[in-house]
Amino acid sequence: MENYTSDSSDSDSNGSKVLDFAYLLLDPETVEENLENLSADSRRTEDVESIILHHNQLTVLPKNIAKFSNVRVLDISNNGLTVLPDIFEGCRLTTLIVKNNSLKNDSLPKAFTVSPALRELNLSGNLFDQFPEQLFDFVSLKYLYLGGNKIRAISKNIWKLNSLQILSLGGNQLVEVPTTVGQLKQLQALVLCDNMIESLPSNIANLHNLKSLLLHRNKLRTLPPEIVALKNLTELSLRDNPLVVRFVSNIKHNTASLKELSARVIKLHEIAIERGEIPATLITYLASGHHCVNPNCKGVFFNNRVEHVKFVDFCGKYRIPLLQYLCSAKCVTEGDEDLRPLRPYLMKKVLLG
Repeated sequence: MENYTSDSSDSDSNGSKVLDFAYLLLDPETVEENLENLSADSRRTEDVESIILHHNQLTVLPKNIAKFSNVRVLDISNNGLTVLPDIFEGCRLTTLIVKNNSLKNDSLPKAFTVSPALRELNLSGNLFDQFPEQLFDFVSLKYLYLGGNKIRAISKNIWKLNSLQILSLGGNQLVEVPTTVGQLKQLQALVLCDNMIESLPSNIANLHNLKSLLLHRNKLRTLPPEIVALKNLTELSLRDNPLVVRFVSNIKHNTASLKELSARVIKLHEIAIERGEIPATLITYLASGHHCVNPNCKGVFFNNRVEHVKFVDFCGKYRIPLLQYLCSAKCVTEGDEDLRPLRPYLMKKVLLG
């Protein structure tokens, strides 16, 4: 089963100021009793920075957590929580991890106490069917994980979280991506895999800091050509989309004719031809040839182009197809005597898996 969650956080929870009750299968009463005993020493209460309660049997959140007012990291994942109270009322958390519980949209309060310190929020692996609108008050959020839910649409208000660096929504029921996602200028990773998305907005090209874009297992048939403007993109996953399946099934290598091969040699090496040395039809054909505008190619094309698929290693793990246009008529504007590139993206390698 694919993991749509994250164990990352801004804070180090391995220091000496950690209360760790993980994997003890404790019920709410036992946890509350343990916290009450620990809070008897006010100095120790003030020192605690992280409370780790994942993999227990919590159905409700212990109320006395609020006594630990300096807690910055709270991990209550992998429990049986059906309600999340306004935990920010008593704590200035920087990291809240509530993944793999049983939270629904009505499990959250109508509004949270605004916590400008919150940097990471992980609600993955719950039962949300709508994007929780309450989250838009956390304008300082950097990492938001909502994967593995049943969310049907990304709220158009997503632009309000303009400090986001990671937005993870894999494994939901999304069918489209709103244009407001293109306003998240700080975004470095966008995870949209395992949904039902058919297209992306063209202004996704505005995400100039984007390094990772995961789109595998969707229903994409096309990509906006503007996507090649993402200069920092190092990871683009597109496997198991119709556009890749169709491309691989339709890819052809059109072998050049003997006439074209002869004409290419003449044009490429600029061989001087005197009238009468070659047939008149070949002279006319030579006049229709063009040098590829790609400085890394410098080849010659006439009516045909070569589409070449090259499989290369990616990050030492996968073998992925890269589509390359070689000496393609697509490289130039029709009727453009200067042979300027039609659109720069056609000159680039397109990652398809």
